[in-house]
Amino acid sequence: MENNDFVTISNIGENLEYIFLYLIFETNTHYILMKAPLKLVLSGIALTSLFAFTQFKTTGVNSKTTNKLAIDTPDQNRFVKVTLTEGQFTEPTEIAVLPNKDVLISQRRGEFLIYKNATKSLKDAGKLDVYSKTSVKGVNAEEGLLGLAIDPKFATNSFIYAFYSPTAKSVNRLSRFKLLNDKVSLTSEKVILEFYSQRDICCHTGGSIAFGPGNLLYVSAGDNSTPFDSPAPNDKFQNKGFAPLDNRPDLHQYDARRSAGNTNDLRGKILRIKMNADGTYSIPDGNLFAKNDPKAKPEIFVMGNRNPYRISVDKKTGYLYWGEVGPDAQNDDPNRGPRGYDEVNQARKAGNFGWPLFIGKNYPYRAYDYTNGQSGDAFDPASPINNSPNNTGLTQLPPAQPAFIWYPYAVSPDFPQLGEGGRTAMAGPVFYTKPGVTSYPAYYNGKLLIYEWIRGWVKAVSMAPNGDYVSMEPFMANVPLAAPIDMELGPDNKLYVLEYGKGWFAKNPDAALVRIDYNYGAVTKPGKVAKAGATIMGHQTGVASKESIAKAIMAKTDCTVCHKTAEKSIGPAFTAVAAKYKNDPKAMDYLTNKITKGGAGVWGEVPMPPHSTMKVADIKSIVDWILTLK
Repeated sequence: MENNDFVTISNIGENLEYIFLYLIFETNTHYILMKAPLKLVLSGIALTSLFAFTQFKTTGVNSKTTNKLAIDTPDQNRFVKVTLTEGQFTEPTEIAVLPNKDVLISQRRGEFLIYKNATKSLKDAGKLDVYSKTSVKGVNAEEGLLGLAIDPKFATNSFIYAFYSPTAKSVNRLSRFKLLNDKVSLTSEKVILEFYSQRDICCHTGGSIAFGPGNLLYVSAGDNSTPFDSPAPNDKFQNKGFAPLDNRPDLHQYDARRSAGNTNDLRGKILRIKMNADGTYSIPDGNLFAKNDPKAKPEIFVMGNRNPYRISVDKKTGYLYWGEVGPDAQNDDPNRGPRGYDEVNQARKAGNFGWPLFIGKNYPYRAYDYTNGQSGDAFDPASPINNSPNNTGLTQLPPAQPAFIWYPYAVSPDFPQLGEGGRTAMAGPVFYTKPGVTSYPAYYNGKLLIYEWIRGWVKAVSMAPNGDYVSMEPFMANVPLAAPIDMELGPDNKLYVLEYGKGWFAKNPDAALVRIDYNYGAVTKPGKVAKAGATIMGHQTGVASKESIAKAIMAKTDCTVCHKTAEKSIGPAFTAVAAKYKNDPKAMDYLTNKITKGGAGVWGEVPMPPHSTMKVADIKSIVDWILTLK
């Protein structure tokens, strides 16, 4: 190392656990700079290595000295998306990668599919009779075949597990089946547990299944509550996207205290059970409630969940992670409580994660009287009380735990790297290197992978040895994903990602099963892409150029997840928007403002999130194209 190659350490705070020192190792051709927590560095050998290979020049707090070396983070251009099959799925939900690298896929409408690694083909593997659609006008049922996992000993017992909504009974059910000759044997079904779920309403199912150490099975369940305003025409006082706490008679679906806040109900929870060989289960030690409490279910590991749609368990630590899909209020209200947040959560032990009394970093809602609009006190996270008449469990709840990561529709002041727009948080696996298997750089060892169904990003989260959050960074940043709904590490230690596709409740042409490889060889730089909003030269100034500009802009946003050109998705078709405003001279300004600030109620209950950081010129380019449609 040359004399002028040095590392500057500055801004050292009092909490040494989160300070990073830099370890520099010399190879034959270059220096590699790696970061390590100070508490690890000070373990003796690492400390010796540190001073043997580095030189320090400290110049005090807020040093301006420039470091010539850069952290050797993996080149994001080396991640490669390998499409295994595309355009053959209809609302896929979860995957399970088999020991031979075949992949079992579940679809919400009841189908099992299997991707055969040897033949690179997709086959039918069976179908459950599931409740997945309601006849109630304006209601999108979210139930169906929701979750899927294989037994830790699948190679010898062929057991798979499914979480689904059987047509004949208003329950959500966890069952075990056998996969025989690439078919799910329906006659082999062993019902493990089931619990009541209110139907013909929307929303929040959860349904994700994961195994952790010790043969412990985890399954998530949503709060089975309606987040929208009640349809009664004379209701002056409404939910408005805050916590659903309406306990008036015959409005049970608008009170999540009957489910997520109810210790005697399995909805709005993550359950943890120990599977036995005969398909029965026992209650492991360490769950949230005593095994003999008449007002609490012993299966509950985590309570206070709204929609824990995708979960994972760290195979080494046993920590549970999940993405929590949050409520829709776009702004704080002093009379109601906080705006909506999605969360990524971590449970090192059993706990209450607050919903519907708290959100995010234990931000409290206020009690609310839906008969007169009067607000009560804010709920206390240290001593939460569930006094709803719809509660059949304990009145005094366990203390609420704050979220691990939380973010609103707008840019988060706490986690700005998560961007803005629609939200659907997902938790992926914790990556660990495997002896003899080369998949991704060891740099990612011990990092949690989180992802977003709507925003499309994947992030690698670094944690301290005790599991505390330290930082996050983009992972496979240059790989586009079409609404990733599940990801799992296969036996090759590579990520297999299920893409739902950009459209709700539909067979999407971009729905796909993909594998993420890492190219350790030579990499060519990606080709240039025209910038969104760039002027097209020459005479291409008509509708075609407007369309290409608009679509280039929308490709970088969440627009196409909720809208299609000529078909209704969760939002209106662009052609319907054009028809509605075709004779409105103020349409350009109105729609530009609507996209910027967000809103709800014009096309249905589902809100459109704000897009306040988008350039006005880009928004106008989108609107300009939409208004040309017929």
